[in-house]
Amino acid sequence: MIPESDVTFAGSFLDRADRLRSDAAWQDQQLADPASRVSPFWRGKPLFDLTPEGPRLAWLSATDPLIVDGPEPVVFMGLDETGTAHFAADVSYIAPPDVAPAEFVDRRTLDLSETRKFIDLRAIMGDIDHRDAGIAAAAKGIFEWRLTHGFCANCGTRNVVSHAGWRFDCPGCGRQHFPRTDPVVIMLILDGDRVLLGRQSNWDPRMYSLLAGFMEPGETVEEAVRREVMEEAGITVGEVRYVTSQPWPFPASLMIGCAGRAETTRIAMDPNELEDALWASKAEIALALEGRHEKIAPARKGAVAQVILRAWVNGQVRGFD
Repeated sequence: MIPESDVTFAGSFLDRADRLRSDAAWQDQQLADPASRVSPFWRGKPLFDLTPEGPRLAWLSATDPLIVDGPEPVVFMGLDETGTAHFAADVSYIAPPDVAPAEFVDRRTLDLSETRKFIDLRAIMGDIDHRDAGIAAAAKGIFEWRLTHGFCANCGTRNVVSHAGWRFDCPGCGRQHFPRTDPVVIMLILDGDRVLLGRQSNWDPRMYSLLAGFMEPGETVEEAVRREVMEEAGITVGEVRYVTSQPWPFPASLMIGCAGRAETTRIAMDPNELEDALWASKAEIALALEGRHEKIAPARKGAVAQVILRAWVNGQVRGFD
């Protein structure tokens, strides 16, 4: 088994307290309390304090002018062990967006001080404190959803934020809209002590990862694993087992990690899906994880693909007899 603490974005130190999301009066009271904490986001990037121990989420008082002056409704993230309310706020209003298109990892930032900066989660996901990462992922997912679902899909009326930020209500037709999560299967496909890897042309040089793909309506997880591997690499997969999962807020996925037994081994790659695909031995993966393989660089730190591969090399994920 893979410990949940090994998976970036999994877990949080907050009680999400859904029971309080419909209590608008209670939320107003908490937002008027200077003791309540708020995590600001600018253009989808959380504010981090750069400490000697690494980046930590920056929490401002709910009465800080940056929060109070914000035009967007905040999101109630939950309660800590002391009962203190924690929120997240979109403060993109403080600077206009850059018109240049963002890169895969958006390095552009807005600095509030030398040690307090808005940073793309994907750029530092391998270094974030585990307790911070789960909160940051949830808040980022909500703000990304708001950007793309501002109008009712039923009647076209602009939606209104409700339920402490976790729901859109349509004032036109009354339809309620909830944040979406897109399930994605990611697969450790094994042939004895070999694993199937692939790479896409827009990835970093030498980077190979596990095959992955979105689930389709009406599929089980097992069916999606088999279909995706066949479509991308032409490999037939038999037995499938669940391994672990990872929230992936880029923009709104849930990565469902599985192990699958390869029943065929000849790769017939779809060039529209992959630039390359290959079989690599466990020894080769161990070298790659240490940065010592001449051809293969593993998926980036923090990604569930690297977590699964490392767990397989270390014997935490067993193969197929």
